Amino acid sequence: MPTEKTLLVRNAQVLVTMDQRRREIEGGGLYIQGGRIVAVGPTGVLPASADQVLDLRGHVVVPGLVNTHHHMFQSLARAVPASQDRELFSWLQNLFPMWGRLTPEMVRVSTQIAMAELLLSGCTTSSDHLYVFPNGCRLDDSIEAAEQAGMRFHASRGSMSVGESQGGLPPDGLVEKEPAILADTRRVIEAYHDAGRFSMRRIVVAPCSPFSVSRDLMRESAALARGYGVSLHTHLAENVRDVTYSQEKFGRTPADYAEELAWVGRDVWHAHCVQLDDAGIGLFARTGTGVAHCPCSNMRLASGIAPISKMVERGVPVGLGVDGSASNDGAHMLGEARQAMLLQRVGFGPAAMTARGALEIATLGGARVLGRDDIGALAPGMAADFAAFDMGRLNFAGGVHDPVAALVFCASANVSHTVINGRVIVRDGQLLSLDLPVLIERHNRLARLMAG
Repeated sequence: MPTEKTLLVRNAQVLVTMDQRRREIEGGGLYIQGGRIVAVGPTGVLPASADQVLDLRGHVVVPGLVNTHHHMFQSLARAVPASQDRELFSWLQNLFPMWGRLTPEMVRVSTQIAMAELLLSGCTTSSDHLYVFPNGCRLDDSIEAAEQAGMRFHASRGSMSVGESQGGLPPDGLVEKEPAILADTRRVIEAYHDAGRFSMRRIVVAPCSPFSVSRDLMRESAALARGYGVSLHTHLAENVRDVTYSQEKFGRTPADYAEELAWVGRDVWHAHCVQLDDAGIGLFARTGTGVAHCPCSNMRLASGIAPISKMVERGVPVGLGVDGSASNDGAHMLGEARQAMLLQRVGFGPAAMTARGALEIATLGGARVLGRDDIGALAPGMAADFAAFDMGRLNFAGGVHDPVAALVFCASANVSHTVINGRVIVRDGQLLSLDLPVLIERHNRLARLMAG
């Protein structure tokens, strides 16, 4: 049998492990074999050679960042004038007609644009919530695009089944029949889901939101997911109108509605939860239900300040999400960590979130939310997913006092290197897996077509 290829990372200015002791190793490095971390420590104690060597002196190396919530197709709808200054519901109603023009090519190209941004910002694992399927679009389109990009991917089979005529928010032309939703969800799980450790692709069952799907679909989706052993994801308590809708339509708070439908547990995570009340936070803490915190989107849509510091203190699993680029207009995971820290301080005081706390929810927190024990930290036996940031760049000039904190406090920088499963995807700031100039030109052409 051929010998598995090895990779040596050496001389990092600081290696941030996020291991059980939260070690930060000056002059640190990694020894990797077959895409797995074999050894971690000061460079001097590691093997002296390997098939490939990355000398990262002057760099801070962190575990690959984990994005727990995205709508990659929305990269085609950035800064749309009619939706620039609206809250969630009216923002959606303005964009639904555009999304009705989505094609399979648009799904593939927008997925790769979103992944390129993420990869260049230090993200190695991302979920995506695709919930509109007009014009022959399928989840397969985004899965195939992700494989070309080289990103570790949790593809969520989203859905909407309650249109305007039934009291829902989306137009009737964008909803699907529930039997068809469930049948296609089974199909993609059976075709694509890999439950194994170090898996590059997992499928998630993800009805869109309480205002776009029925009680029955929520219940049946939970049963289907648990039958296959896959995770569950949806939006919850995103803004005040979202809470009011739940109370008026279902006679429940969003958290109580989720509990009634079996949408709590370690296999479930909810996006936003900006307006999750104290009882809901307690429920999530007791059940291990996760939250995808999306600070930029929450600010863009004026949804409020999620009580993340309180959630973390009470033991709720919390990860970061960039959310769709129509409500964030970017997909920079290190930038999202910075905004998470700053927004908690605006809402709850200067000690509400530290720089290292923001990095932790962006790495270990995201891994926990996605139900993974093989990513989020640099330790023996973990996947070789990491990002390296060059501290000699302008963004970090003067940040010599605490380079790790400087990653979050200073203006957000792109990576020097991104490595996934031991494979170098970004080298010296250049994305290797995709032809970015060609992709951008194609994406802009499709964005104009979507605009109609």
